[in-house]
Amino acid sequence: MAYTALYRKYRPAAFEEVKGQDHIVTTLKNQINAGRIGHAYLFCGTRGTGKTTVAKIFAKAVNCEHPIDGSPCGECTSCRAIAAGSSMNVIEIDAASNNGVENIRQIREEVSYAPTEGRYKVYIIDEVHMLSIGAFNALLKTLEEPPSYVIFILATTEVHKIPVTILSRCQRYDFHRISIDTISERLTELLAQEQIESEEKAIRYVARAADGSMRDALSLMDQCIAFHLGEKLTLDKVLEVLGAVDTEVFSRLLRAVLEQDVTKAVRISEEVIVQGKELGQFVSDFVWYLRNLLLIKSSDRMEDVLDMSSENLALLKEEADLVDDDLIMRYIRVFSELSAQMKYSSQKRVLLEIALIRLCRPAMETSQDALADRVATLERQMEQGIPSPAPSRQAQMPEEKPAKPAPAEPETEPEMPKAIPDDIKQVVENWQSIIQSLSGLTRTYLKRAHLSLGEANQLILIFDDKGAYDFLTMDTRERDIETQISKKAGRQIDISIRKNDTGRPASETYPDLEQFIRMQIDVEAD
Repeated sequence: MAYTALYRKYRPAAFEEVKGQDHIVTTLKNQINAGRIGHAYLFCGTRGTGKTTVAKIFAKAVNCEHPIDGSPCGECTSCRAIAAGSSMNVIEIDAASNNGVENIRQIREEVSYAPTEGRYKVYIIDEVHMLSIGAFNALLKTLEEPPSYVIFILATTEVHKIPVTILSRCQRYDFHRISIDTISERLTELLAQEQIESEEKAIRYVARAADGSMRDALSLMDQCIAFHLGEKLTLDKVLEVLGAVDTEVFSRLLRAVLEQDVTKAVRISEEVIVQGKELGQFVSDFVWYLRNLLLIKSSDRMEDVLDMSSENLALLKEEADLVDDDLIMRYIRVFSELSAQMKYSSQKRVLLEIALIRLCRPAMETSQDALADRVATLERQMEQGIPSPAPSRQAQMPEEKPAKPAPAEPETEPEMPKAIPDDIKQVVENWQSIIQSLSGLTRTYLKRAHLSLGEANQLILIFDDKGAYDFLTMDTRERDIETQISKKAGRQIDISIRKNDTGRPASETYPDLEQFIRMQIDVEAD
């Protein structure tokens, strides 16, 4: 026996089986129960949301000999004939390939004949927006005053292309995108019937990838099952089949961009390419990841909106603290433009690498939304010292040769006195204002430091986050931070940056510095 695809095998046969379109199903059932059936309907909405399916169920219901609460019984002669596609009362027309005036004239001739069996002739015109202007004009008169036994159901994904004269003659029903929860529940039911073991994470990822389309969800699930036939369906296997990547890759890519490390960002993209991932899907998923970051920063109560586990939600909150809202919106704009360009490009890899360079080198751009990145870059350069440009040749050739000046002694900064406990205490109390002048990512990480006291009045900065520790100890950053804080405090403060490896939060492992300092001062006063 030939295999039947899931979206065909489990196509709803009654209104009760339609998922996510309760507002439409309820209205149509009420019309059938009350006998208030219209002559023209317009079903519009995105692909795979049930437009044609509901149209067929409606066609069965109006001709059903024994309807049950407005839904077809599925057992009578009419229902079986329509389900088998042999009924002369239901005519399906694909307007994409039958879009001429002659096709509509043929319909006008046919509607003059009453149905030989059943009560209604139902014409389902799919993708009706593909009809030509002449075909629409030919349809107008019949659509306005059809015989009492004729019902037109027009289905389209692009309602804006339909003339107003057609719209005004139809009852319009907008099909909504189906929620991730609804799609997940349906997939779980079907997998149970198919006796296929699966992880909840895998099902929810397929539901999200379907983008509100139940048909797409079933097609994607069919693909995943076929690739791993007879095996348990896990998230890793779904990611492998769909060419998607794990969230951890997005986290590493975001950090590389924030650090403006072009080499690191390009290497991460190289990993994705080597693994055979589809770059268009990768870019779309990264935009979704950035969208989640923006939602997390916009409100503290986004747990119900974001479809993810508490573990991933905690990681996302940690990432959100590293970047400002303006930067996230800029990144979303850049990658959204990239996603559109990739659809018709044969050089997807080049476009991705150019986009990463744009994000890592905001000085290359002249757009206004790159200003925040450029300012942050300048701040970091000023902290590290920008070398002065060499004087021009003309400036080096004065009219009269001056006397050779005596070699100037190198300027040395006066040595600052060593910090005492009172100085450390002042630094702790004013920590947020002291680090305010530091560059964006450095400042963000230092805000999350746990302050502790070491030997010889050393200020210890302890981090639970390994990423923060790695970033702040890279190259000469630790010494630069020490210099900047010492200048602010007016005292030489020795700083040590450490990573918390205890397995417990630093706040529970290390003593509160302010209380520790106060205790030392009280002891010395005695």
